[in-house]
Amino acid sequence: MLQSHFIALLKHIARIASKPVYRERYVQLKRLQKKERYQVCEVRLENQTIELVDAASFIFMYKEIFEHEIYRFNTSNSTPRIIDGGSNIGLSVLYFKKLYPNSEIISFEPDEKIFSILTKNINNSVHKEGITLVQKALWNEETMLEFMSEGADAGRLQQVNRSQNIITVPTVRLRDYLTQTIDFLKLDIEGAELEVIRDCEDLLCNVHRMFIEYHSFLGMPQTLSELLGIISRAGFRFYLQPCVSSPHPFSEIRSYQGIDAQVNIFAYSKNSGINIL
Repeated sequence: MLQSHFIALLKHIARIASKPVYRERYVQLKRLQKKERYQVCEVRLENQTIELVDAASFIFMYKEIFEHEIYRFNTSNSTPRIIDGGSNIGLSVLYFKKLYPNSEIISFEPDEKIFSILTKNINNSVHKEGITLVQKALWNEETMLEFMSEGADAGRLQQVNRSQNIITVPTVRLRDYLTQTIDFLKLDIEGAELEVIRDCEDLLCNVHRMFIEYHSFLGMPQTLSELLGIISRAGFRFYLQPCVSSPHPFSEIRSYQGIDAQVNIFAYSKNSGINIL
């Protein structure tokens, strides 16, 4: 363990010394670590200036999306259709466009403040064509609902905390966007995932790959089994990956923003072209 950590450290130092892009990214992220939370600022990454609302959540998202590439997928379609539910400031959209510049993306983000920054970041992108931005929340009906604007990446319809900033946002049904083939569906919608997936179960056959971030809330029934049941009945296999870890769950469960478990679900159909090693 110690030896592998030392080797990784040596590789990291070597990259800083020999790769200017890696070095600049390291410097920019180290600078952001010194920022107070919930401060709007800018950073120069991925060959563009990116505006952000919270340094801590940005660093986590950037490493997850651009360094670990959790949304990476392979397709022979040069213009894949992508639905991005819960785009936040747009890092996922920028990544998809980096991966497939000619992709067609529909991006949903209901928080007005976050949406304005999402719009700026997309407009500053080299690959801004083919992106539709929708300032609405995904839900199981078209209505107006209360939304907790957390100020970073944890805004939500579900489990509204009255101590936070509460706004009212319009909602739209995901099923209305699943009438044609979707190469990649991403849902990071902070607890609304079961209601949304349940509402469009019969149309999931049009989706090739899904990423769903499942959220379990303190004091509320856990619904992961129902969510996985819907996915399985729709013909998907899945791979689960914990997003937040509690090293000793029988002793203590770590929670954040009222969430006591968070699981990344990678679901793929027989048409997805996944390599099984």
